[in-house]
Amino acid sequence: MNSLNIIEEKRQGIQLKLDSLKTRLERNKLGQFSTPIELSNSILSYTKHFFHKDSKITFLDPAIGTGSFYSALLKNFPLNKIDSATGYEIDLHYALESKELWRESKLDYRIDDFCKAEISSNEKYNLIVCNPPYVRHHHLNGQKKVLQENAVKSSNIKLSSLAGLYCYFVAISHKWLDSDGIGVWLIPSEFMDVNYGKEIKNYLLNKVELIQIHRFAPEDIQFTDALVSSAIVIIRNKKPTTDYQVNFSFGGNIETPLMSNSIKRSDLEKESKWTRFPQKNVRDSSNHSMLSDFFAIKRGIATGDNSFFILAKEEINRLNLPLEHFRPILPSPRYLKETEILSDENRNPIIEQKLFVLDCKLSLTEIEGRYPSLYSYIQTGIEKGVSNRYLCKNRKIWYAQENRESSSFYCTYIGRSNSKNKNTFRFILNHSDSIVSNSYLILNPKDKLKSFLSENIENKRLIYDALNSILDSQLLDEGRVYGGGMHKIEPRELSKVNADVIRNILK
Repeated sequence: MNSLNIIEEKRQGIQLKLDSLKTRLERNKLGQFSTPIELSNSILSYTKHFFHKDSKITFLDPAIGTGSFYSALLKNFPLNKIDSATGYEIDLHYALESKELWRESKLDYRIDDFCKAEISSNEKYNLIVCNPPYVRHHHLNGQKKVLQENAVKSSNIKLSSLAGLYCYFVAISHKWLDSDGIGVWLIPSEFMDVNYGKEIKNYLLNKVELIQIHRFAPEDIQFTDALVSSAIVIIRNKKPTTDYQVNFSFGGNIETPLMSNSIKRSDLEKESKWTRFPQKNVRDSSNHSMLSDFFAIKRGIATGDNSFFILAKEEINRLNLPLEHFRPILPSPRYLKETEILSDENRNPIIEQKLFVLDCKLSLTEIEGRYPSLYSYIQTGIEKGVSNRYLCKNRKIWYAQENRESSSFYCTYIGRSNSKNKNTFRFILNHSDSIVSNSYLILNPKDKLKSFLSENIENKRLIYDALNSILDSQLLDEGRVYGGGMHKIEPRELSKVNADVIRNILK
């Protein structure tokens, strides 16, 4: 066994040990998901063909951890071709042992915050490879202002406040990448579809030359402890001057993908959902109707604490609570077997699990005088801290829900492509007064469709059948995918789904 293999074996042991000393929750919050050595080797092996055989490598990993990418660099590039290597790590938990591990190598291991580090006038790298921390925006707390300022200084990108930390790493690293240098990023693929990813996509298309995006299959999770679908993004620090082709590959690994296709840069500028490539071609630009032409689409209500606000009818009766201050609400999609919700004489749903959500507009004084049992129940919510939860404390009346009318049409918000159901998302035909939680989308008919529905009771079923005739692939095209094959579709995304079938009915 050569010395590099010995060091790599030791590195993996250190990684396992240090990971075990942190809880899964701690590492999730800090976005610390180490890159498997097999993946690192695959990436560095593939990266070799971007360099001339006589090129000297100046390497940088802005979030080096224990050094998986550096180890792969040593395995895949001759030592005499590596001119310099630098790595940044902010977490002492990983940095101290890792710096000692690589002490006798070429690696300049810097224990510092890369996103705030100063760069010297002659410090540039022709190969940046990084798996940046996957920290969601709500865990960045007071760091956002400094991060946004540094992103603007480095690459003139003003990132959305919803952007995760990995987006800032991409933006801030721009000033560190040498002219014509190669950047390789292992990042969540969600930037390709979500609104906050627009700035990153604009950077990839207009500030650098985007060479390739390889997307792993959603069920092929690269990090065993992170439910995230990953992508490898490869760029060259060269401002594009022509309409060149970008290679999109999918499945398998970057060296031997299951499929690939070249997409024009000009087509990518017009497409909001890059995850359609390479499985699908450039979207047809012909005019067609969308669901937003016929429905106003919103998320269902967010109570702030379902366990407190949503009660079964039996529990309401047991506590002697006034049912008139509760509204019927459908259970979570996982517990709803029905796709058509029938109604009883009180407009309550005829389903197995009958649930109601507290929605009272009376003041506490009025409730205390008229409904002592409800007043006592609300007091338990105050004692448990429900009233101080973010959503609740920002309402005018903390125990009153946001205004949502019931609708005849709902759609599930989340689903799995490998589920036993025929479709990933389900449309629900509702004949009751039931509202829904934010695990559903509400489709409220607009005036033209509302008029059509009022003409004949059978017209409601015609529209419901039309919704169900929409191909699952059309819904998946507009939605987004996460690790493990989980799909989501937001109101704005559902709004864009082709609805020619409804237009034809109304004609």
